[in-house]
Amino acid sequence: MWDTRASLSVLAALRLALPCVLLILGGCGGPAAPPDAVLRLGLASGPRNLDPRLATDAVSERVNRLLYARLVELDERGLPQPGLATWKQLTPTHYRFTLGTAGRTFAGGSRLVADDVVATFESILDPATGSPHRAVLGLIDTVASDGPDRIDFWLATPDPLFPAYLGIGILPAAGIAAGHPFQRAPLGSGPFRFVAWPEPGRLRLARRADGQAFELVAVRDPSVRVMKLLRGEIDMLQNDLSPELVGFLRGRDEVRVRRRDGVNFSYLGFNLEDPATGRLAVREAIAFAIDRNAVIRYLFQGAARPAAAIFPPEHWVGADLRPPAYDPAAARARLAAAGFGPGHPLRLVYKSSSDPFRLRLAAVLQAQLAAVGIELEIRSYDWGTFFGDVQAGRFQLYGLTWVGVRIPDIFRYAFHSASLPPDGANRGRYRSMRVDDLIERARREPDLAVQADLYRAIQRQLLADLPYIPLWYEDQVFVARRDIRGYRLAADGNFDGLARVERRVAPGATKP
Repeated sequence: MWDTRASLSVLAALRLALPCVLLILGGCGGPAAPPDAVLRLGLASGPRNLDPRLATDAVSERVNRLLYARLVELDERGLPQPGLATWKQLTPTHYRFTLGTAGRTFAGGSRLVADDVVATFESILDPATGSPHRAVLGLIDTVASDGPDRIDFWLATPDPLFPAYLGIGILPAAGIAAGHPFQRAPLGSGPFRFVAWPEPGRLRLARRADGQAFELVAVRDPSVRVMKLLRGEIDMLQNDLSPELVGFLRGRDEVRVRRRDGVNFSYLGFNLEDPATGRLAVREAIAFAIDRNAVIRYLFQGAARPAAAIFPPEHWVGADLRPPAYDPAAARARLAAAGFGPGHPLRLVYKSSSDPFRLRLAAVLQAQLAAVGIELEIRSYDWGTFFGDVQAGRFQLYGLTWVGVRIPDIFRYAFHSASLPPDGANRGRYRSMRVDDLIERARREPDLAVQADLYRAIQRQLLADLPYIPLWYEDQVFVARRDIRGYRLAADGNFDGLARVERRVAPGATKP
């Protein structure tokens, strides 16, 4: 078992060391940079693709939410709500959407009309586009406009949750036809407009309501990011900070720290075609060997909650499930049943990103598995290499987090046997006729209450089969300098709060 006393000593030492580290970096005691007209958000990594049809990384999708308006939004429970449009279901396979008045002016000045919606979804459905959304939206048979404000969708098969799939930014049809480079020069009708992308780690936006300028600045090292915040070179940080850094910032007068429960799902993923991790007894042994409560208490310092499924209980398909219990004796028994023991230890390779906190987490998991006789070799890589290996199935065991998952089409995308890459994200090669059947039945079920029960049955089966081991939902954290006000921290970590954030000017002062 992880030595709690040793862990506490390490954490205490880190807390003492952090102020010194930041002082060495120039983050403490030095003069703050003078404020200017730009509000800056510091990120661990910058966006990669500002075309909402193609983006797959979390930062790009969060930025695209600022730049592009969507037909449909999702509420806190993950249920569809009107965005650009309201809708009616005319038949089980025919939906009619009617555009409203808000969000209908593209940054270039043209008006968003029904033909833009049609062009966006037709391009997603075109195999030549290579959109990752095509797999989910493939149930669309035809999409057509009926005047400037009305769009009709005809489906190949009924799906009562269809409107929830339409949370994709709308692009101008003229730009699509002309091959406009949306990836680097986005053109949407969202609350922000693109200004410039002078370098990969610096994106400039302007808020359309008042012209407020923003910069999204990528600073990979979290300690340097904190230093820049304390010096006033950055105004805001969100997530990607170790609990020690968050604790350190709580003691600083220059900043305010906010935290809320999160919904992003952290898990261990397995290659089910591997001779070792493909065996259920091995996966069960690993699940029993992990002491989630200790990790959350001491490593996360309470800033997470245990998870048993992708969706938390408050989601509309959330299930009342408990994560696998911490039971070292059961772990050893499962290993013995699989033919492993002191004379024949189980040896596995765990792949991780090179983020310092993720490496510390990997080391804790390594120690917990070692306590039951599993030898875990940790291999860390830069993010691109690590995620490329995961996508290609080059792993036995890895740790990742699903970010921004709001609708249950994730089960088809990640667990259906027809969704093996490149046709989906079933990277562990999980195959279950029962889960496939439940996914198909859920998509056809017209009653949302019955559909929710089917999705809960899927989650129960996944917990029994363990293609993933559920770990926890990490909290969302936002840190800002004290003159920053109005930011609303979202449970899924999106950047929508930038639409209202502002720098409060001291009495008697003038804005820069």
